[in-house]
Amino acid sequence: MENIFEKIKKVNEHGMEYWSSRELYKLLGYTEYGKFIPAIERAKKACKHSQQAVNLHFAHVSETQKSRNQYGEAPGRVIRYHHLSRYACYLIAQNGDPRKEEIALAQTYFALQTRKQELSEQLVEDGKRVGMREDIKYRNKNLVRAAKIAGVIYYAEFQDYGYMGLYGGLRQKDIHEKKKLKKTEAILDFMSSEELASNLFRTAQAEAKLKRENIQGQYNANRAHYDVGKKVRQTIKELGSTMPEKLPTPDHVKESRKRFKISQKLLGN
Repeated sequence: MENIFEKIKKVNEHGMEYWSSRELYKLLGYTEYGKFIPAIERAKKACKHSQQAVNLHFAHVSETQKSRNQYGEAPGRVIRYHHLSRYACYLIAQNGDPRKEEIALAQTYFALQTRKQELSEQLVEDGKRVGMREDIKYRNKNLVRAAKIAGVIYYAEFQDYGYMGLYGGLRQKDIHEKKKLKKTEAILDFMSSEELASNLFRTAQAEAKLKRENIQGQYNANRAHYDVGKKVRQTIKELGSTMPEKLPTPDHVKESRKRFKISQKLLGN
């Protein structure tokens, strides 16, 4: 039997699920929408305190009701409400009146569903990290070959220039320290899929530039690698994305491999 909260769930044109606060309040045992608003406001505060973007989970909506008069159809009063994400519904349930049986039911449902969503998102991230980590290992080997042909003698220095361009002047050791890693730990093993993607693009484009422009000499190769990294950084800035040095540091990629393998076994793959 379909859960009552799933019955009122909607999906927008972007494929994102949401709940209308005008429908949800009734299922949570509120007799009037006005009495439901304080619960929404408390949930917004909780969302802000959890460092989530409130407007992404609580989208304001305004609709003008149509009415009829002697002259035909005419605009009526404006109704304001919210489109709520699953996480927003969870927070509302947590900040609702605990004496209501409906609230207790919603707390259980949305807590379980939110946790399922978190696990699903973690699985997707793990899959991306594992794949990209292998890709960048392959790309780095190609870059080493291209650098040798270009006459690069000090490869660690050459790599530093690429990182400095991408990370706003930070060298490998600086990134290593920023991530608070041990001496034996590699920075690439502690990057999210987003950070790995930036470095994968940097590596691929650096190799292509060395070959395409037939760059020769340590100095010229260093400069080319730096320019590529800087260009990737500029693109990240233009897109409004987070700079790589400000992205959170996840656990070792081997943990992602473990979780991913377990999930594949459970799915029978």
